[in-house]
Amino acid sequence: MFKELEDINRRPDCYSYYTAEELWTNEHTAKQMLHFHLKEDVDLSSRNKNFIEKSVKWIGSRFNAGPEIKIADFGCGPGLYSSRLAKLGADVTGIDFSQNSIEYAKKVAKSENRDINYINQNYLEFNTDSRFDLIIMIMCDFCALSPEQRNVMLNKFRSLLKPGGSVLLDVYSLNAFDQREENATYEENQLFGFWSPDKYYGFLNTFKYEKEKVTLDKYSIVDLNGIKTVYNWLQHFSVESLKEEFVSAGFEKFEITGNVAGDDYNPEASEFAIIANI
Repeated sequence: MFKELEDINRRPDCYSYYTAEELWTNEHTAKQMLHFHLKEDVDLSSRNKNFIEKSVKWIGSRFNAGPEIKIADFGCGPGLYSSRLAKLGADVTGIDFSQNSIEYAKKVAKSENRDINYINQNYLEFNTDSRFDLIIMIMCDFCALSPEQRNVMLNKFRSLLKPGGSVLLDVYSLNAFDQREENATYEENQLFGFWSPDKYYGFLNTFKYEKEKVTLDKYSIVDLNGIKTVYNWLQHFSVESLKEEFVSAGFEKFEITGNVAGDDYNPEASEFAIIANI
């Protein structure tokens, strides 16, 4: 038992483990994630409904998101953005590796008679001959990727853009990193049964990596079957460090906003957004 507790509380090397796909594809946790996606009044798996409505209105205006405009929504979840952008007349493709979320999105599209191309796939592996006017990645999904994965993602974005096309995504700021604290907690049926339908004990260790500006929420789930560990890495950015990653992938033009709803950039905020062009 002592060895197991030592392992649970041990700080791993930065980005040494990656379990994001399991979180979204495990039958139980995938259902939980969809549930939180659809809670319209809170910012959990998705933005709250009021913010999404404001965001889509701004995206529609800022990027002329109507007929003849092709949009790719990476990490589309249950289609909360994709469906609304399609209502504006845009040609929308949504990519997500949660089968539950994609199936829900397809049902909504069918009920609304919307022709949306939903693809159940890890977006790091997504390829197509289509080219897009706008690529979006919302809810700070970009921050959950390792440096190598982010490089793959940005090069993929560049290859998928039409000439003059744009990428829009949001990230956590260095202010958000400064506000996080290292901590260790223990709870029976942690997060109200999020991790399993059966009884379990959950340990949460939060680590900060000062040099890399990365935080890790390490969840250790103990039940009758043993111990399962989930690693939730989050990269935090300055405007300069985010631009550097885009420049390395061949992007040259940038606009910084406060969020994906077009608010003004606030250097004291916990998030900001970028519009990038080749």
